[in-house]
Amino acid sequence: MGLIQKMTDKMRDGLRRFLQLTPAPENVIVIDEGLDFLANCAKNRIWYRGKSRQLSQLYSSLDGVEKTMFWAAPMTRGLEIRKLHTGLAKIVIDMLTAIVSNDFNGMEITTENRRLAAEWEEIAKANEWEDKLEACLADVCTVGDGAFKLSYDRELSDKVIIEWFPAERVQFMRRRGHIRGVKFYTDYYRNGKRFQFVEVYTYGSVSYKLLNDSGGEVPLDALEETAWSKGESLAFDKRVMFAVPVVLGRHPQYRGRGAALLDDKDDAGDALDEVFSQWMDALRAGRTKQMIPDRLVPRDPETGEYIAPNPFDNRFIVVGDSMQEGKANGIQTDTPEIPSDSYLAAYITALDIYLQGVISPSTIGIDVKKLDNAEAQREKEKTTLYTRQRLVGLLSKALPKLVAAALNAQAMIVRGEQPIADNLEIKAKFGEYANPSFESQVETVSKARTGGVMSIRTAVDEMYGDSKDEKWKDEEERRIKEENGIAVLPETSALDDVAV
Repeated sequence: MGLIQKMTDKMRDGLRRFLQLTPAPENVIVIDEGLDFLANCAKNRIWYRGKSRQLSQLYSSLDGVEKTMFWAAPMTRGLEIRKLHTGLAKIVIDMLTAIVSNDFNGMEITTENRRLAAEWEEIAKANEWEDKLEACLADVCTVGDGAFKLSYDRELSDKVIIEWFPAERVQFMRRRGHIRGVKFYTDYYRNGKRFQFVEVYTYGSVSYKLLNDSGGEVPLDALEETAWSKGESLAFDKRVMFAVPVVLGRHPQYRGRGAALLDDKDDAGDALDEVFSQWMDALRAGRTKQMIPDRLVPRDPETGEYIAPNPFDNRFIVVGDSMQEGKANGIQTDTPEIPSDSYLAAYITALDIYLQGVISPSTIGIDVKKLDNAEAQREKEKTTLYTRQRLVGLLSKALPKLVAAALNAQAMIVRGEQPIADNLEIKAKFGEYANPSFESQVETVSKARTGGVMSIRTAVDEMYGDSKDEKWKDEEERRIKEENGIAVLPETSALDDVAV
């Protein structure tokens, strides 16, 4: 036993020495972000504009961008190709904006005082609210966030003025993760110098300042456009803020800012444009060529020199005269074969990657029969629904705050009254998005009704959502019951049969 114990202890000590770990050295990882938030917004704006020339200028001027990217790669002189942009970013954002804005059915204010609801309608009409809502949606999808600003100018209107500021012109003031104020920036130019007007909106106050090119503060009356503020701050109830931020998600790189829908699609968009440009270049290069002998080549009638073809009509190739006996020097025609199937497969792959998680191809009018079967397309259509639901959820939180702030501003600034009650029930109403998956929704609800796991009222609510009011739903429920032979009678008891 003593020998075995010694061997066991020796093995244990050896194992301990073998498993002894040394701590890993401390490593410092340095990542070059490349762009700040404002430059990233500018990049997203250029993608949204859809101008190939601006994209080429953008990536040629950016530092730290890989020159192997399609839009950043310089072209060899004499071998230039036409760089084309599909414009898909603008199509996607405009379509999502149209879907959500067209489904907006107005605001519902639940209160006994109907004057507030009528007052909001007047404010919305005076501010052309539909246009501002579309601008808000397009900007949020493009740059990630922004804010509404409320002000009053008696020379323009007797109603409070609603202005929308995109992400490039706002800065959020946060406290413990909560937005407690918004800074609005407006640039003015005078005599080649830039001035920046800053409006600071917080809970209970509004203040102004004017900055020059170097960031120094100058008197507000230095510009005619800002002299009206007179350097005075506005103080009011600290429960109210006349600014409403709208932030879409969380940006993974820029803390506290929203994430645009296509912010991480740069590489996919670059690859899609590359495939499309190469495809079109192959079509141009694959035009029918004519092999023309030297003596038959078109020449300038004045100089006798060859007429040089340009990249578009390069349709002939000069060959030497044949010296073979009995062979005539004639023009030969050659038609190259273009691998269209390979280009189409690459284009579809790049397109799918670009649209993943954002929108369905059928929503933006792409011929889905070339991509997937009908069932796969119905599943992809859910992507549009999820993105729409995300935008609707964002507006459902922001718009009630905007309506409450506008009513408070109208009462406090315009009429000089106390703020309205802060317990108003305000709701943004949205209709149901009509899409191919609506058929599957009808089928699902019908199966639930047939299976006895869903009531008629729940089925009506699921089918029509906010697109119909409660009165209409009550009537629809009654009509369905009557058609199904379900009679609704008042409740009775045995006492009803007792004669009085």
